[in-house]
Amino acid sequence: MSQLFSPISLGQLTLANRIVVSPMCQYSAVDGDAQDWHLMHLGQMAISGAGMLIIEATAPSAEGRITPGCLGLYSDSNEAALARVLRAIRAHSPIAVAMQIGHAGRKASSLEPWNGGDLIPAGDARAWTPLGPSALAHMPGEVPCRAMTPADIRKVVDDFAAVARRADRLGIDALELHGAHGYLLHSFLSPVANQRSDAYGGTLENRMRLLLEVFDAVRAAWPAHKPLGVRISASDWVEGGWDVAQSIELAKLLRARGCSWLDCSSGGVAPALQKIKLGPGYQVPFAEEIRRAVPGLPIMAVGLITEPQQAEDIIASGKADMVALARGLLYNPRWPWHAAAALGASVTAPKQYWRSVPREHPNVLGNVKVGQR
Repeated sequence: MSQLFSPISLGQLTLANRIVVSPMCQYSAVDGDAQDWHLMHLGQMAISGAGMLIIEATAPSAEGRITPGCLGLYSDSNEAALARVLRAIRAHSPIAVAMQIGHAGRKASSLEPWNGGDLIPAGDARAWTPLGPSALAHMPGEVPCRAMTPADIRKVVDDFAAVARRADRLGIDALELHGAHGYLLHSFLSPVANQRSDAYGGTLENRMRLLLEVFDAVRAAWPAHKPLGVRISASDWVEGGWDVAQSIELAKLLRARGCSWLDCSSGGVAPALQKIKLGPGYQVPFAEEIRRAVPGLPIMAVGLITEPQQAEDIIASGKADMVALARGLLYNPRWPWHAAAALGASVTAPKQYWRSVPREHPNVLGNVKVGQR
């Protein structure tokens, strides 16, 4: 039996298999509201055959968006727009639907990637002031962000909790906090971006404080039976930055708080300094090391996982408990179907697609029988 296609329980939520649709920003919202594009994009991901779909990084406030086109859940309008998308998904797919909550921090007020991705120039009507732990620019030549005050920090914590309450009303099955890729929570963790001298900077304990406070606030606002995971950058890939040893200490504290999974990515806090060694599954060793050091905390691996046997080996060898795919699923939205065929497993598919079963893989969609006229 394929280990990749075996079920896994995250608290009271059971996933049909270990494949996760990674959260992928679409930069296509209007004032935080999901649009028809989200219905199309998330709709096809929902019928991919994966065990769980994580909605893209969703901002807890307007200033927490990466770009003006980023998804949000900070208003009644945002909630209503996303409800429409979720109704369509629920009508046609049994997939578990999670949401990633992310505050952009000093990467906020940026242009969409297809418009260059740079910080929006000051004075532009679309711009706003990015926030961060310290008044440091994300990229050389950019205007520094504004260092957050204690009041700013309290508001961010409250905003994350408010998103959790809205997500519960929407019927979201699980949440993931975005503590990676140089966004706000990661920037507080990393000494590269965090040069504060108060209770939120300096020591490892202090640098972890904001993420843990956000976790506790969201956990208190989120129903106890629903899973709450965290994505981290396990390494900054920068000398003297956040690293695996610190990630392990954070993982232990999250495990003690009832964290449902740890999604192990890397990089993003200092693009001009990071030295990433790219290759197939290049981030999997981070997942493996953390899983070994923090038993009992389910671990998700991500990053250039492209082949079915590669994903199967990651799970079967105990390097991770789940694998997440992003670009691979954009390129091939039926990747889990093809993986199931290659590994002798099966996936759930909409009845409208049952006729697509290849003769050489008659059981890939679960022994379906379709009549013809």
